[in-house]
Amino acid sequence: MEPVRTRYATATATAATESALSTNKVLRNTYMLLAATLLFSALTAGASMALNLPHPGLVITLVGYFGLLFLTSKFRNSAMGIVCIFALTGFMGLTLGPIISAYLQFLPNGGQVVMTAFGITGATFVGLSAYAIKSGRDFSFMGGFLTIGILGAFLLGLIAIFFNMPTLSLAVSGMFVLAMGGLILFQTSEIVRGGETNYIMATVTLFVSIYNLFTSLLHILGVMGDE
Repeated sequence: MEPVRTRYATATATAATESALSTNKVLRNTYMLLAATLLFSALTAGASMALNLPHPGLVITLVGYFGLLFLTSKFRNSAMGIVCIFALTGFMGLTLGPIISAYLQFLPNGGQVVMTAFGITGATFVGLSAYAIKSGRDFSFMGGFLTIGILGAFLLGLIAIFFNMPTLSLAVSGMFVLAMGGLILFQTSEIVRGGETNYIMATVTLFVSIYNLFTSLLHILGVMGDE
């Protein structure tokens, strides 16, 4: 009887070790790819600013974003998925460049606003990610709330744009700040607990969270600092 128990304990320990190694691999690959995509996005944003490119507009931005997001999801299990995610993040960088240029050009303290938004975004991401990893808490219960909240904020944002409602637009930015913070917790928890095993999709979720958090903070800080 004892050998059976020993074999069972050994098998259980081995399975747990393999699971931990697999989770750590996904987490490591996610952060490596996230760092690379953030750098690439920063380069395309810088190129867009240097070339003084105009913003492509809402329609082209949404079509490009959702189209490239679809392709990334479709090819997430192949090397083509890497190409698609760099195309997606590079495109988002191109759309971000004109936004940053506008803040630098039209706000007297634009540089301070941009750097403050950047600093808060970085600190928020690091803090929330570290908490999710260290605590090991299960944040999967947030999935449904985040889906509804993000979809609702997106629709309200479109209404604010089409009907020129700056107060609603500011409120939407506040909603996105909260939602993106929750999404960072949720996605990191999913990776740590083995709920997300595809590092390409995990990277996309975290990148979009950081992008939206940064642009939302830019909007809020820009309004607060607009003299």
